[in-house]
Amino acid sequence: MDTVYLDYAATTPLSEPARAAMDPFLRDRFGNASSVHAPGREARKAVDEARERVAAAVGARPDEVVFTSGGTESDNLAIKGAAWHGREQGRDGVVVSAIEHHAVLDPAKWLERQGHRLSVVGVDAGGFVKTDALASAVDARTAIVSVMWANNEVGTIQPITEAARIAREAGAVFHTDAVQGIVWLDVDASMVDLMTLSAHKIGGPKGVGALIVRRGVKVQPLLHGGGQEREVRSGTYNVASIVGFGAAIEHWVDKRAAWASQVASLRDRLQQRLTTMLDRVRVQGESGRLPNNLHLIVEGIDGESMILLLDASGIATSQGSACSSGAAEPSHVLAAMGVSRDLAKGALRLTLGPQTTGSDVDRAAEAIIASVERLRAR
Repeated sequence: MDTVYLDYAATTPLSEPARAAMDPFLRDRFGNASSVHAPGREARKAVDEARERVAAAVGARPDEVVFTSGGTESDNLAIKGAAWHGREQGRDGVVVSAIEHHAVLDPAKWLERQGHRLSVVGVDAGGFVKTDALASAVDARTAIVSVMWANNEVGTIQPITEAARIAREAGAVFHTDAVQGIVWLDVDASMVDLMTLSAHKIGGPKGVGALIVRRGVKVQPLLHGGGQEREVRSGTYNVASIVGFGAAIEHWVDKRAAWASQVASLRDRLQQRLTTMLDRVRVQGESGRLPNNLHLIVEGIDGESMILLLDASGIATSQGSACSSGAAEPSHVLAAMGVSRDLAKGALRLTLGPQTTGSDVDRAAEAIIASVERLRAR
């Protein structure tokens, strides 16, 4: 049975441009990009070209791109690195939103255990950060503020311009996790101080990402060793993956506007079918979300059981972040939005992508309706 894949927020297929760009560096072009001989220089040239592509995609300068192993490392480098530097300047405050990815929340909580002051700012029922509460949490001793560009579970697009203004007026560094944002939105690195990116959400390989570090912004490194990436991130360059990242992001951004229109239309078709055919179903974050995101609360069912039924029918979906799958606790994002623990168990996240078709949507709708009816009949 062919699988209908509706979990693009978790990961995407490797694009053909990325695959083609990587192939030579997985074969005979194996030089270490830090070596001075010809194979090394060839690898370094490929890394630098990829850096230019990533920078161009987000309106940054090439020397502001720091390659990492992915979104989790980039978030940790941003949060810990800025907090450590800030503490040296007499700033010990860390402010994050309650709906951040755990790659932001967990290092922030870790810093709190090390003596930093942590403020976690709530969101409204629609899933949007409360900017008045954010302004109250930020003070003259705040080192870093982090608000994601768009939420990875319910897709809500956050008030980045206002959040960045609040942080900068207090002299704090502003970070945004744009891992989901760049997929469908024209994200602008000049609006922020630090920006997290990940390749595998945009048709690139897993295990590579970047942290955009605006000129003049200081972060302490997590890793010490070879001094690569201007001594911000040491480690041997993952040349093939970096090259794939550069090709993927250039290709994705070129196609993004057309794809966004396409997936939004299919998402709306799926939403209309499900909300018409099923009762006791609510849509989360509907007022301002990413075009591919449909997050539902289906009352009277267990979401994990529904996902297993759908998987048996060849429909790949999720309840939320793939990084938290298997966790016993309901989504922290839904809890922050005021969704009760019992209702949160009925969460279903459907995220579409460029390869999603109308027949995929229709088949998924039929399977979801049948699964809900079966579970409610138990």
